[in-house]
Amino acid sequence: MTTQSLKKRELEGGPEPTDDLATAGLKMLARKLVKEATSSHRSSVIGEGEEQDEVILDLEVDGVRCLLLRAHPKMDSSPVTLSPREQEIARMVAKGYPNKTIAAVLEISSWTVCTHMRRIFAKLSVGSRAAMVARLMEDGLNEGKFGPR
Repeated sequence: MTTQSLKKRELEGGPEPTDDLATAGLKMLARKLVKEATSSHRSSVIGEGEEQDEVILDLEVDGVRCLLLRAHPKMDSSPVTLSPREQEIARMVAKGYPNKTIAAVLEISSWTVCTHMRRIFAKLSVGSRAAMVARLMEDGLNEGKFGPR
């Protein structure tokens, strides 16, 4: 098959020769949805959290109402603020120190380190040390609020 016929088939929404029937059907359906969504009018509905979600497609298929919505990202209203001790512990965790080492360096018990870790996890809504460090790096808390390096 030539390049021109492949491009024509792709533009027309037909299946590609290497696709199985299910994949080809899904691709054709997705193309039709996009075409329908871009040609139809759009409206807004109130979603969870009282935010406006954009209705891209609203249709009924075999007695089932199908809504395709473009949800707007929810903004976190309050930035996470760690205490100076939590910043210090988070920085040491990011360097790879285990709790016992952190406790020895800071001259506190390992139980106290665990308590600080639980509070940091709760504030950041994470469940592991790796997730905690990733979240802090993602939020840019390593600059300023995360503490000096």
